[in-house]
Amino acid sequence: MKDIILKINGLTGGYNDEAIVKNISLDINKGDFFGIIGPNGSGKTTFLRLISRVLVPQKGNIELEAVDINKINLKNFCQRVAFVSQDTVVNFSFTVWEIVLMGRIPHLKRMQLETEKDFLAAKAALSMTDTLHLKDKKIDELSSGERQRVFIAKALAQQPDILLLDEPTSHLDIGHQIQVLDLLIKSNKEKNLTIIMILHDLNLASAYCNRIALLNTGSIFKQGLVEDVLTYQNIEAVYKTVVVVNRNPISKKPYVLLVPGER
Repeated sequence: MKDIILKINGLTGGYNDEAIVKNISLDINKGDFFGIIGPNGSGKTTFLRLISRVLVPQKGNIELEAVDINKINLKNFCQRVAFVSQDTVVNFSFTVWEIVLMGRIPHLKRMQLETEKDFLAAKAALSMTDTLHLKDKKIDELSSGERQRVFIAKALAQQPDILLLDEPTSHLDIGHQIQVLDLLIKSNKEKNLTIIMILHDLNLASAYCNRIALLNTGSIFKQGLVEDVLTYQNIEAVYKTVVVVNRNPISKKPYVLLVPGER
């Protein structure tokens, strides 16, 4: 039986007094590669922001190994949980090396300079994401795919137990999508890193995730193993689109085919 690393209990939250996410209960096991899917406006990003402590729940709570995350010292929380947002804005022309070293901030004391341990962690993260050769380049000189890998390297340099990602493959071509997801699955398997990731592409979610949750209007419509969630009945009910679900001949996982309305 797998250990539960994150337990979400009756979670409700949103912005001001509006509840975007409503009464979500969910267990994330240590080592999961967990996908969050659903149509636009279903509450995916809000849900991830609640887990990352960007937002405070209106009701319910989130427990990290049986401790309410909002009762954990923020520095300690950031040592264990890293978050890569969809569109990270950098206002200054930092180098890649400087960006990735920022991932070590939760491990430093106030005013403490980086040590050899921090440099080694940053270098390892750059190597893992195949961005070590970019370390002296300015962040605004990079392509979209390179930038995304650098921000993932920053999160990996943080050496978290849980990595949260909001659509890490958005705006990337298919080659860069596979490159990013391959490096994430490698970290998941080699380091037992728990990953919770929002994805729009159902076939990418099927290919990489071991478990997924399908959100609809702020609630969980279905959660579980990929093959139990990605059925044509569930997809058509939530996305209001006719699809055919076959088996990928290589992975044997579900593969979703769209059925055009006009042919």
